[in-house]
Amino acid sequence: MDRKFVCQYCNTGYSREKTLAVHMCEQKRRALQKDEKHVKLGYYAFTRFYQLCQNLKGTKTYEEFCKSSYYNAFVKFGSFVSNVRPLYPEKYVDYVVTSGVKLDHWCRDELYEKYALELIKKEGVETAVERSIKTMMDWADEQQAPWEDYFRYASLNRVTQHLRDGKISPWLVLNCKSGKEMMSKFNDEQLQIVYHVMDPQHWALRFKRSVADVELVKEIAQKANL
Repeated sequence: MDRKFVCQYCNTGYSREKTLAVHMCEQKRRALQKDEKHVKLGYYAFTRFYQLCQNLKGTKTYEEFCKSSYYNAFVKFGSFVSNVRPLYPEKYVDYVVTSGVKLDHWCRDELYEKYALELIKKEGVETAVERSIKTMMDWADEQQAPWEDYFRYASLNRVTQHLRDGKISPWLVLNCKSGKEMMSKFNDEQLQIVYHVMDPQHWALRFKRSVADVELVKEIAQKANL
């Protein structure tokens, strides 16, 4: 049989062009997924792994990524990053690939929570407040409500998640009236989830050492009617 139509990815031959057109081998599927967000994130992590851990000077090609036995694991991680939307995604990828954690464990929530907690406790006040207000504005767009009502009317479960993931900072919650009132409504389970983020001892000391920053946040909160 004349097999003049050959797949460029797996070299399988077909006698009809139409059959080749509908043929879908694994390598062809990977090639066609190149522009999908989770695949692009996986490819970025793959390249950063070789640059940071294997001293690669350049970049891995997408074709090398497709042929890697680790392709599926990196794409799975890309899906995780896409869904979680971590604080500073590129920093998070670098954090993970240099963490020493096995690739199969990169998609575990506790790894991101550890990263987020370290960042939340160290970052500057301007960045923390800016990100918090953006999160509140995103909520407002979805709910068609004033963003300054976030602490008053947002779902407590959603706020709990935002606090745990670092999308809302203790800098703002603990320095405005509506934020502190919201915290008083949390049940025991919600308080347990955010306790490591809202660590009273850490923030009491941080605020004591950063009086000017606290006053800045309070001024912002007052002007926004928080």
